Amino acid sequence: MSDVTIYTGRGDDGETDLRDMSRVSKSSARIEAYGTVDEANALIGTVRPTGHDDLDDLLSTVQNHLHVVQADLANPDPDPEDPRVEPDHVDRLEGRIDALDEELEPLRSFVLPGGGTAGARLHHARTVVRRAERRSVELARSEPINETVVVYLNRLSDLLFTLARVANARDGEPEESPSY
Repeated sequence: MSDVTIYTGRGDDGETDLRDMSRVSKSSARIEAYGTVDEANALIGTVRPTGHDDLDDLLSTVQNHLHVVQADLANPDPDPEDPRVEPDHVDRLEGRIDALDEELEPLRSFVLPGGGTAGARLHHARTVVRRAERRSVELARSEPINETVVVYLNRLSDLLFTLARVANARDGEPEESPSY
């Protein structure tokens, strides 16, 4: 039996540790930003398996990248060897968006979120990533952050939108456009 427990009690006073071991309120903008990234990551976990191995592999990579995003946001004073979101992370997302977009009919109007199970969950994950992006932008207004985090989250929401469309197309689920 292990002596380690999941609970420490250190957060019972409404504060938590950042990566540099400084203490902040659990309601701080930094915690809101990386907590929303954590929420997005958990939601992406509900999508897998999609029934499409290539999409599952990509989503697994994204989930690992989101841990880097969280570590980056959780560190107000990073050292050079600390996990950081790099422009290459963004470039990889853009490459996948471009490749996946080739499978799709050109987008001619807005698309209602939904479709099959995988597509609907990917649309939901996209909206949470957009919230994480907004929280990160808000954090950047008051504290310095790695600007590539915001770019990554913006591009990730584009990837999730594309993945939702691809999953729906592969699953034979029609896209619906809003009626105005």
